[in-house]
Amino acid sequence: MSDLIDDPTPGENAPEFSVSDLSGAIKRMIEGEFARVRVRGELGRISRPRSGHIYLDLKDDRAVLAGIIWKGVAGRLAVQPEEGMEVVATGRLTTFPGQSRYQIVIEDLKPAGMGALMAMLEKRKALLAGEGLFAPDLKKSIPYLPEIIGVITSPSGAVIRDILHRLRDRFPRKVLIWPVAVQGEKCAAEVARAIAGFNALTPGGPLPRPDLLIVARGGGSVEDLWGFNEEIVVRAAAGSDIPLISAVGHETDTTLIDFASDKRAPTPTAAAELAVPVRLDLMAWLDAQDARLTHALSAGLATRGQRLRDLSRALPRADTLLDTARQRFDTWSDRLPAALIRSVQTRRVKLSETAGALRPGLLRRAVDSDRRRLDGTAARLNIHALSRDIDLKKRDLARLTTRFGEAATRQTTNWRGKIDAMDRLRETLGYTATLKRGYAVVRDGDGKVLTTKVTAAKAAALEIEFADGRLPLSPVGTPATPVRPASKPKKPPSNQGSLF
Repeated sequence: MSDLIDDPTPGENAPEFSVSDLSGAIKRMIEGEFARVRVRGELGRISRPRSGHIYLDLKDDRAVLAGIIWKGVAGRLAVQPEEGMEVVATGRLTTFPGQSRYQIVIEDLKPAGMGALMAMLEKRKALLAGEGLFAPDLKKSIPYLPEIIGVITSPSGAVIRDILHRLRDRFPRKVLIWPVAVQGEKCAAEVARAIAGFNALTPGGPLPRPDLLIVARGGGSVEDLWGFNEEIVVRAAAGSDIPLISAVGHETDTTLIDFASDKRAPTPTAAAELAVPVRLDLMAWLDAQDARLTHALSAGLATRGQRLRDLSRALPRADTLLDTARQRFDTWSDRLPAALIRSVQTRRVKLSETAGALRPGLLRRAVDSDRRRLDGTAARLNIHALSRDIDLKKRDLARLTTRFGEAATRQTTNWRGKIDAMDRLRETLGYTATLKRGYAVVRDGDGKVLTTKVTAAKAAALEIEFADGRLPLSPVGTPATPVRPASKPKKPPSNQGSLF
């Protein structure tokens, strides 16, 4: 570093550095000595700005190391950093001269052992469960016999062959395969896109939409299955409108997609068994049901036939049922002519009796009698007499109306005089009239009326009301308040106060 050191001036033993030169020298020394390091610690503050880089702190119980993960590296990480996770970070040390600090540029990040990975898994599980993604009421029922099954798995593994073989043995169905990576850094994103892609298909379109989805993968370690624990996969499974079966790992393996799916299968082969029934068993069941239905129908027909025969033996013969009716018809047919003759004769006699009372002479005498009675009634109803009676009643009504008006006027005048006298009496008895005769009302500062000398002496301030206004009396040393003009009360108070 001799080129960075100035020659000492006379009288000085230490060389001089510029700030940039010293920062550059420190940067080269740190990057040269710590070109690649692995650091174990707990993740502290994590910041994700819009640039896509990740800024974080690695810490233990005595120190803190700043770290940065560039955007390109952050997208390739198998495990995304979370606060509180214990990790092993691999990278290189460098300095940031702008803030005079050193930091680690992280190129790889892994959990520090199985314990840290499981702790992060439990924390994520609790977080997603708190949002309700694992709620039982979100689970959809699996269709009994789906027409199309969508399988999300690796196209080259043994899993897809096992699923297709099992479906072919049980009940052949149409299968759509969406190839994805089932481990590694691309796994989570591809599985989430596959679930969303199947849901985006249009029912009855050129590429038909599946009736059931199966997400499958063979067994492996926790790290191999970690892609199915990622949050984007869990949210995609929980938000799927198509019923979804998860078949990730073996029976002892558990991932977070198992909790978000509508049904969990212990193995991919078991998922195929859950997806469709056994065709031969279904056919045998249908044959058995057909036999039972045929037997029930035959037995029902036989029972009803026997019942019909039993009832038919209990019924009488048709000729016997008609004999009585036929005999009754003959009897009434013999009696009908004589009954008609008697009815006609009876009505002829009644008509003769009625016609005798309606002779012209009788009708004429009745009309003459009614006319004489009408003339007598008209003579009694003299129009002129009625008119005179009406005029007389009108004059009586006018006279009564005049008398009633005069009486009402006198009564009203009498009442008004009494009201005026009572009002003058009220004015005389009110305390305002008393004030005009030289009296006054004494109140304290709160407006309470004072009636004795003792209470007036104890009051902090006094107010005296005269006939022409109120006079406040302030304590000694306090300027008096201007006199307020008296206001005429709308209604005399019930307590007249003290007058003196």
